Amino acid sequence: MALTRSAPDGAVAAANHLAAAAGARMLHQGGNAADAAIAAAAAMTVTAPHMCGLGGDLFALIVTGQQEPAALNASGRAGSGADPHRLRGEGASELPFMHDIRSVTVPGCVDGLVALHQRFASFPLADLLAPAQRLAEGGFPVSPTLAEASGELSPEERTVAFGSPGPLTRDRRLVLPGIGRALRDIAAQGRAGFYQGPAGAELLAAGAGEYTEDDLRVRQADWVTPLHLTVFGRRIWAIPPNSQGYLALAGAWIAEQAGLPAGPADERWAFLLVEAARQAAFDRPAVLHEGADGRALIAPGRLRPRAAAVRERASRGLADVYGDGGTTYLCAVDGERMGVSLIMSNAADFGSRIVLPGHGIFLHNRGMGFSLQPGHPAEYAPGRRPPHTLAPLAVTSPAGTLDTVLGTMGADAQPQVLLQLLVRMLAREEKPGDAIAAPRWILSREPTTAFDIWRLDDPPLVRIEHGAPPSWAPGLQARGYEVIQSPPGDQNFGHAQAIRVTADGMLTGAADPRAGDGAFAGQ
Repeated sequence: MALTRSAPDGAVAAANHLAAAAGARMLHQGGNAADAAIAAAAAMTVTAPHMCGLGGDLFALIVTGQQEPAALNASGRAGSGADPHRLRGEGASELPFMHDIRSVTVPGCVDGLVALHQRFASFPLADLLAPAQRLAEGGFPVSPTLAEASGELSPEERTVAFGSPGPLTRDRRLVLPGIGRALRDIAAQGRAGFYQGPAGAELLAAGAGEYTEDDLRVRQADWVTPLHLTVFGRRIWAIPPNSQGYLALAGAWIAEQAGLPAGPADERWAFLLVEAARQAAFDRPAVLHEGADGRALIAPGRLRPRAAAVRERASRGLADVYGDGGTTYLCAVDGERMGVSLIMSNAADFGSRIVLPGHGIFLHNRGMGFSLQPGHPAEYAPGRRPPHTLAPLAVTSPAGTLDTVLGTMGADAQPQVLLQLLVRMLAREEKPGDAIAAPRWILSREPTTAFDIWRLDDPPLVRIEHGAPPSWAPGLQARGYEVIQSPPGDQNFGHAQAIRVTADGMLTGAADPRAGDGAFAGQ
């Protein structure tokens, strides 16, 4: 159960209580939401290497009370050595999933933290990174999810990353001095301390020609124009492509237009939301790429036939033709009601499983999102960003004031989880803790990775979380879906966090209980 917490003057919600505490400390010292988010994010790179890290990517939305939030895309680009012809010549039809440097774009996380600091923070960067440095150098207790995930690594990978070959155990003190050194270099020299420092030199060596020094000099963080749709009487904001955030907006708009059932107990509830998610996303592999026109993807003229199809199928059932998928999320709100919605990722748990040996930093495998189809707009090539699953959201009033910041982990399922949270919190006015703790469904394939949902033409399966209303499975099966009932403790349903501003100006929010170690910290 996720308890909804409240605070009058500021709050941070994160999937690790030490990260939430680091952010709350900045608020207590007079910092703003950007200060808190940076401190919490840096702490997450230490305490949650199975979710995120300095070798991963970052996106953020910052709501300041202006009409339009600021949107930060800090997803890395492929290096100058990216060569799709070579991969195809090796017989590959897609980018390698793990253990291959070609799936590692230049990490954008550090550039993202630095860019957020330069534009919005009030404290020196060194002060914001100090709590994370102390955790890395002094040690921190291993979380339940990190302990479990470490068992997936090989003894050699654990030795390089953690200093010993055995799996980590819960609550053991873990010291990560290499990450501490990297944070100190960033605190002292900014982005140059990472990309042109010892970590950057190790990245060049690991790349063996995939990157050049010039590639690491290019900033991987850009301020971009956010997307928005008006749904449930509010404006919902997302990062534009190469993020898949447009799917959350489109799914919510389609669901509202299709007409929501009375409540989650209705046997049509899961089916209607599943169909809204599918209508929004079935053509994702063809249309999502760095150069995609995000506004066109969420235009009402494009979405209206999809909403009509959902209404029809709610009574007739599933059809074959549709109208014209390791991450962590955190959020912070301060006394002035600036809100930061921030997400970081290694992609698949520990990413590529390639580790910078002198620092113990895992490199992500986000490049797996590229296509190897010749001429595809997302084809693997130098300087390009791959299609990205990360999708933080922000919600504002029509006047631009902050309503909600929210997000989740979950790979391809992120927009599906966000759709369910938006419907519960905005349409049904459920408290954040109730909405986050409520059982979910996600689209799945068996066997699959969490990044394969939209790659095949056949309808995906629907995985229903343990404890869901008993009407969901028969309602879906009667309309043509194959359903999987998940056992208790299944970790495939995302870890979400949210903070909302109430009608009387209080902050209310929750951290997802599925993470096992998250916290909402307020003041």
